[in-house]
Amino acid sequence: MKPFQLEEYLSNGVDRIVNGILKASFRDPRGSIFMIQYGGASKKARKKREMAEHQGEHIPPFLIASITEQCNLRCKGCYAQANQGCGKSLAQLTSDQWGDIFTQAEELGIGFILLAGGEPFTRRDVLEEAGRHKNILFPVFTNGTMLDEAYLKLFTSSRNLLPVLSIEGGESNTDARRGAGVYARLCQGMEMLKEAGVLYGASVTVTKENLREVTSVGFLKNLENYGCKAVVYVEYVPVDKGTTQLAPGDEEREYLDQRLRVLRQELEELLFISFPGDEKTSGGCLAAGRGFFHINAAGGAEPCPFSPYSDTSLLHTTLREALRSPLFLRLQRDGLLLNEHVGGCVLFEQEQQVKEYLLEE
Repeated sequence: MKPFQLEEYLSNGVDRIVNGILKASFRDPRGSIFMIQYGGASKKARKKREMAEHQGEHIPPFLIASITEQCNLRCKGCYAQANQGCGKSLAQLTSDQWGDIFTQAEELGIGFILLAGGEPFTRRDVLEEAGRHKNILFPVFTNGTMLDEAYLKLFTSSRNLLPVLSIEGGESNTDARRGAGVYARLCQGMEMLKEAGVLYGASVTVTKENLREVTSVGFLKNLENYGCKAVVYVEYVPVDKGTTQLAPGDEEREYLDQRLRVLRQELEELLFISFPGDEKTSGGCLAAGRGFFHINAAGGAEPCPFSPYSDTSLLHTTLREALRSPLFLRLQRDGLLLNEHVGGCVLFEQEQQVKEYLLEE
């Protein structure tokens, strides 16, 4: 049996996503032209990563960057809020510092950087800086309530910025988690994006309660009618023991996997992405530098957003050096990323062990 090749697995996954986005942008000439150009940049990035792999250095194709702790909503079950974010006073990185990180990422061969928060729309300066790095694709995960004409112009002129709007299902589920009237504002925002010809997607936090609604043809057709081109399913991670019952288990994950196979056949115009998906096919969790790592608003390099612990700051070290942080290497070596877990993140359940690793350094 051929041994598992992580770099090949990740790069093939990137190619599938790029091809899926290109297909989704087929009816938009400007979007298609950009994606064709980006496809060339993505191939060059893959060659950089493959060359590094041959030299014994693993470079992941993705990063997740929480560019701010600030948010204009207080959603139920929000991990950032539970972790004392969304308003916590931190010395946030400047747009120039983020720009330097984006430049380093491009030089290493990292082609995707997911921008999150808090609410990333509160940092327009960083989004404008990201827009200048055309060889990197920046999905911007937003609650969608701050979208205005100025942001529409930014997304129209910077095609490498892809807004991804968070939605929990229909009006009932969305407003129950995010606040009264949020669903209506999302629908308004989606209509604005559609009319402006901006390629965008939707992010859905999957729980046991909304699983069947958010994978139904009716829900997805409604998104498609609003011009949505991609749906990202993210498994719910319990923010406290009182919500553990909401996290998808093996039965729900199997149902989601089966539904995705059907939906990809029935709704060919939509791109479907599932996170973390089946970790068995990727050799375990992809955090801590295997497939990605997380940079917090202050520049700390963390295994993932749900494991907010760091021994390395990008204020004092390079992106390449951060990939070799003692914490990341320990997590990879000791096998924590392979453990069984409930919900979308193995390291969230191993919080105490991660803390002990930091104390031992």
